[in-house]
Amino acid sequence: MTESRLPNPAKLVPELGKVAGALFEATGNGSIPRTTVSLVQLRAGQIVGNTYLTVLHSGNLRKAGETDERVTAVASWRDAPYFTEAERVALELVEAVLTPNPDGERVPDALYAKASEHYDDKALATLAMAIGQVGFFIPLALIGKPLPGVAPAEQWR
Repeated sequence: MTESRLPNPAKLVPELGKVAGALFEATGNGSIPRTTVSLVQLRAGQIVGNTYLTVLHSGNLRKAGETDERVTAVASWRDAPYFTEAERVALELVEAVLTPNPDGERVPDALYAKASEHYDDKALATLAMAIGQVGFFIPLALIGKPLPGVAPAEQWR
């Protein structure tokens, strides 16, 4: 594929820039590390099977100084020795939110309790917004198919 399906959504819907900026600001309020936000967003891209999102968030993590081992192991985080307990629960939360559960609610009380051991209320709300932030962009990534691994100006036709 040599071009995206859609032209640049920010040019089609100029309000997108304000929304994206507000989401970035909200998730960067300091209550959870930026690295945790990026790990969660990488895992979301993997869950929905989108190359653009996985390349974007892998690259962001590497630019922030994360090791290849940590970035690569996000896909198999449950048995990887590279993550803190707080990061693990964040990854578990994004999986719970984005994966249907045929046996009941996606985020059971036990998972919430485990998350509460590592994050206070503000951090949990911020973590939920970080999942929502990537969730906001998933439809654009899946429908518009921006080109992965190229400069933002070149991602859209």
